[in-house]
Amino acid sequence: MIPYFVVHAFTDTVFGGNPAGVCPLESWLDERLMQRIAAENRLSETAFFVAAEEGYDLRWFTPTAEIDLCGHATLASAYVLFEHLGFEGEGIRFSTRSGPLAVWREGHALVMDFPSRPASPIAAPEALLAGLGRTPSETLQSRDLLAVFASEHEVRSIDPDFDAIASLDCTGVIVTAPGEDVDFVSRFFAPRVGVPEDPVTGSAHCTLAPYWSRRLGRAQLAARQVSARGGEIACRLADDRVHVAGHAVLYAKGLLNVG
Repeated sequence: MIPYFVVHAFTDTVFGGNPAGVCPLESWLDERLMQRIAAENRLSETAFFVAAEEGYDLRWFTPTAEIDLCGHATLASAYVLFEHLGFEGEGIRFSTRSGPLAVWREGHALVMDFPSRPASPIAAPEALLAGLGRTPSETLQSRDLLAVFASEHEVRSIDPDFDAIASLDCTGVIVTAPGEDVDFVSRFFAPRVGVPEDPVTGSAHCTLAPYWSRRLGRAQLAARQVSARGGEIACRLADDRVHVAGHAVLYAKGLLNVG
């Protein structure tokens, strides 16, 4: 039996934000089994972690693939450690495929220290234009493609063609624009890795924060992901790192019977 938590991240109310599965392990499971668990959970990500000499080793799986960085499932894992597994330190250190990540409390929020992933301008691929059904004012690329629009309304009204987006050679597509009552809004599409639209995407803000910080001329930013569930994200640029902060709440806990 494996302990299992479902945590709603980047929200302070159940049914908001992005649900993540969290599996604390005593030792690593076979990779194929972790992938099957993530597929069975049918959440955008399931996180697995194991205690290590300095903190915890952490991995993330979508329903179809292991990925290199996930914000909401990292936030959810830290929340489980702080609130349900008795972690008493000031901050948690995770070792991951994206290097060391730290999470600590600031008031009622949890702050994650992530790598900054600035994007570089590119010509918009035809599949991107087909996938979004409109032409962005700017297109840039880091791990993900970043498509910039003029208004929050444009971002909210996009009806994506997921087959076209899945054909792009990137993990996902971020669409963004200035927000009406926050600094910027975004949505995130990643059908290539089994997540048609992610409700709230912490890792996307590793690219969004440096873009909007440069454009707006300040390091601290308030963001909102305008998916159907929605979520609130605070960002702070710190040299080559991005501090991504949010809240989390427990939705469910139990045991997985996987033999």
